[in-house]
Amino acid sequence: MSITAERRTALIAEYATKAGDTGSPEVQVALLSERIVNLTEHLKSHAKDFHSRRGLLMLVGQRRGLLDYVKKKDQARYQSLIERLKLRR
Repeated sequence: MSITAERRTALIAEYATKAGDTGSPEVQVALLSERIVNLTEHLKSHAKDFHSRRGLLMLVGQRRGLLDYVKKKDQARYQSLIERLKLRR
């Protein structure tokens, strides 16, 4: 269910805005999106896992907040991020 260390470093390297960047909104949204995908797959086979469902909803809300922040700061950055992550919006 959690992200492997190799996948995490690959996501950080792909979405980092500069060298050594691990906290930019782009990286955070990419990591949250990966966790959301993993939890969604988990919930397909464990439909009654309501604790994980609540966690999923919290992650989605956190990602939404970060995306709203990026959209408010820089519209072009927001557009490129949702295209790279293939998010609906």
